[in-house]
Amino acid sequence: MPRFSVIVPARGVQGYLRACLDSVLEQDRQDGDLLELIAVDDCSADATGAIIDEYARRDPRPAALHLRRPSGAGPSRNAGAALARGDYLLFLDGDDTLAPGALAAVDARLRTCGDPDVLLWDHERTDVWERRRPSGDGVLLRAAGDAVFDVARQPAVLGVEPAAWNRAVRRDHWTGRGLAFADGPYEDIPYAYESLLTARRVAVLDRVCVTWRERRRGSAATTPGPHHLVAVERYEELFDRLDGLLPEAGDSEGEERAAGEEDGGRLPLLTVLHARMTERLLAVLDDPDRILPADRAAFFRAASRCIRRHRPAGVPLPAGLRSYRAYRSLHGARDLRRELARELRDRGGAAARTAGRRYYGLRRHASLDPDLVLYGAGGNRAVSGNPYAVHRKAQEIAPQLRGVWAVHEDAHDAVPAGADHVTVGSRRYWELLARATYLVTDGDFPGAARRPGQLCLQTHRGTPLAATGLDTHRLQAAGPGPGRVLEHADRWDFCLAANQYAGEIWERAHPSGYETLASGFPRNDRFATATAADVRAVRAALGVRPGATAVLYAPAQHDLPGDAAPLLDVVRLAAALGPRFQLLVRARPHDPWPPALQEAGTVLDVSGHPHVEDLCLAADALLSDFSPVLFDYANLDRPIVVHTAGWDAFRLTRGAYVDLLSGEPGDTPGVLARDEAAVAGAFHSGRWDGPPAASLRAAFRERFCRYDDGLAAERVVRRVLLGEDDLLPQLPPGERRTAPSPRAAERVLAQECGATRTLTGPGAVVG
Repeated sequence: MPRFSVIVPARGVQGYLRACLDSVLEQDRQDGDLLELIAVDDCSADATGAIIDEYARRDPRPAALHLRRPSGAGPSRNAGAALARGDYLLFLDGDDTLAPGALAAVDARLRTCGDPDVLLWDHERTDVWERRRPSGDGVLLRAAGDAVFDVARQPAVLGVEPAAWNRAVRRDHWTGRGLAFADGPYEDIPYAYESLLTARRVAVLDRVCVTWRERRRGSAATTPGPHHLVAVERYEELFDRLDGLLPEAGDSEGEERAAGEEDGGRLPLLTVLHARMTERLLAVLDDPDRILPADRAAFFRAASRCIRRHRPAGVPLPAGLRSYRAYRSLHGARDLRRELARELRDRGGAAARTAGRRYYGLRRHASLDPDLVLYGAGGNRAVSGNPYAVHRKAQEIAPQLRGVWAVHEDAHDAVPAGADHVTVGSRRYWELLARATYLVTDGDFPGAARRPGQLCLQTHRGTPLAATGLDTHRLQAAGPGPGRVLEHADRWDFCLAANQYAGEIWERAHPSGYETLASGFPRNDRFATATAADVRAVRAALGVRPGATAVLYAPAQHDLPGDAAPLLDVVRLAAALGPRFQLLVRARPHDPWPPALQEAGTVLDVSGHPHVEDLCLAADALLSDFSPVLFDYANLDRPIVVHTAGWDAFRLTRGAYVDLLSGEPGDTPGVLARDEAAVAGAFHSGRWDGPPAASLRAAFRERFCRYDDGLAAERVVRRVLLGEDDLLPQLPPGERRTAPSPRAAERVLAQECGATRTLTGPGAVVG
């Protein structure tokens, strides 16, 4: 039988679960029977269950248990414990981690103590920035010393955190005493106290064995509401059952207690329990992330009633608990202290960032992880674009590589299910930044410095139309200074280009020693690989009306000074186009959005869609101004209309490598229109898709889409991540394919439906 059964309940923790499971499986192993890991998927809607199954497939120690209905942390732990075979049960939440060497230390202490019923240990806390601080339990654990005892002899140990994950419980003790976690919030309170109160033999280990993660959201503890009243109910139930939970007569060595000692030992137990309960309930009461103002009076009344009811004789009530008015008078002082503490934390933020960079400098001397790829996109606030396409292809043809996305704290929602990610600026971020062999980004990794052996791939966000790099220093809207531009480019080892034009600009405007890959843009592979079914599916998912002509309006995502770059009036344009058309609007993040437009159905807000490639596939035509999306959309060989207002200001303040308005083949991608009336006129007259527009589009496509043939992502993965010497050759023009237009996709569907009716009609031979 295994020595330990580590039970991990998991629900909605896909971003942390891998670190949790790795921390268990990487423990030192004395022999093959030290460990069994039972991971319980509590019907997670994200990739938690898939991650558990992945670990179970590749390692014999993890066992995957999938619950049929959402049950909560308590029942999930109970379900895992029912399958356990180990001598001791350990519980670890899916977003927490075991410290290195923790199980070996626990095993050694248990053997030294003769396998007690319960072993307590210390923990540390970490916040979203992975700043660590001690638990405060160390003083209590050190005071208990090396003795083996019951709680009547050492009642102070009841003051340790009442948690599931700071103790090992002998399985015979769990089953013999009928221990279990409660159903609902604060489920660990009964287990934590009952496991100690019913134990004949308890020992402690003065060592941090668990890192407990403080979540900002996503758990019952960080969701305010009346459900926190359950904390009071848990303590009420505990005190009501206390008589049946005290240890049996006899000390830890089996000796009889002296007459009257049992009664005399009851008061210290009650005093410690009452003090710990009072401290915990007041902490919940004072926590604005748990108790809403509307619920505060009700929680106060319930908590104070519980505290008064179970107060041991001679123990005074805490100040402010005699009435709600007294509590409120003290609450203002608490708010002042909390505001001061927040200010002090903010002051310490700069120091924490400095400490993170120092840690990064130290970790840069450690060996590189040859299979680790750190990805970043959209200013580390997205999981999209070329880095995303590279990541997807790497998962397909190089599954041995482990990809992690670096995202800012406020962008965790952008991470798709199943993708590992790390918060920029956290301790783990600096660790991965220092040790990843591959860095793949369309911008930069904050704080990164070039390290020998690391390979940095700059994918860029698009083919440049506006001036970039060193070319910006003479413009009114100048970009970063030359020093920053060069420092940035000096970190690149590879740079992607979708065409020769772009490759030339990169090497001139960002001069350094990197290798420019004539690969095409990985995100544009979708334009060559998508099928008619894919086009129909994307349109349906976005809500495009069947038969409507969808026009994607995607203006540049940057600003020009003042009113130099006026946007189209979407309301007027929708009215001018009429019901046959449907606008898909990719607004800029700060632009107001009239909600009535969405309700009318003539305009769809697609601003939040993470993948512009899908928006392009869904559109019959592109309407844009001076956005790089013009170059990408040209791959589809579909009509393009350019909104030209503000062109002069754009060239003056941003610069322009291509004269979109020249009308010359290779410069102008399609019809030019200055305002809403001109745009609507181009569509109603048919010029948007006429022969002159098609001729301009073909020349533009020939110039700017030459490298995009559907194999860009594979080229990049093989060259950069797998180290192959040569790029895959470009497909000849005659062997390339282009995703069908929406109208062509509908014709394919009609043909398929017709074929089905023919095969299954009267007289058809089937089978």
